[in-house]
Amino acid sequence: MKHIVILTGAGMSAESGIKTFRDADGLWEGHDVMEVATPEGFASNPALVLDFYNQRRKQLFEVEPNQAHFDLAALEKDYQVSIITQNVDDLHERAGSTNVMHLHGELLKVRSTGNPNNIKEWKTDLVLGDTCESGYQLRPHIVWFGEDVPMIEKAAEICETANILVIIGTSMQVYPAASLRHYTPQNSPIYFIDPNPNIDSNDNVMVIKLPATQGVTKLISLIKA
Repeated sequence: MKHIVILTGAGMSAESGIKTFRDADGLWEGHDVMEVATPEGFASNPALVLDFYNQRRKQLFEVEPNQAHFDLAALEKDYQVSIITQNVDDLHERAGSTNVMHLHGELLKVRSTGNPNNIKEWKTDLVLGDTCESGYQLRPHIVWFGEDVPMIEKAAEICETANILVIIGTSMQVYPAASLRHYTPQNSPIYFIDPNPNIDSNDNVMVIKLPATQGVTKLISLIKA
């Protein structure tokens, strides 16, 4: 069975109504990302950071997977499918995908500031005073700027086994995630789905200049042709 590895970014969830991480002005929902997405921001104003992610968590319950999420989940009928996402939402899982790795963490989880391996499911607001069993403040289970990406080596191993690589809705400019496509076998085709792609088609890369929902429909027709 062919192994399809799919790398997804903010453009995957944009059509579900989730704002892309950083708009052109460098702000995220009106906040400087350095205030709400760095260890330093959390250290200087933890209440602001917790509130920011509480709002993101609430927004997540107001949106649904889009057709592209459902179409990727349906690929599991005919292929081995691994999804490696930079997104912190759970829309892939809600659509039915069963093999999803979150490179940058998950909105619906929190972890202890004293033990990064102490991770808990969390669906309500997280506030100052919410602690783990050892008394450490809980924080969003999110990989912030300046922090290591603990899953990156495992993700690279998955890419090494790809018969087909699909990149959806990510500029592939942010490292280390951007390095993943270089781990795929040399003869494995790469499909790049984005309405504003920053790379051109070549012998190994086919660019599909469409948003995720239309692009995945076209992808499926190409790989099943």
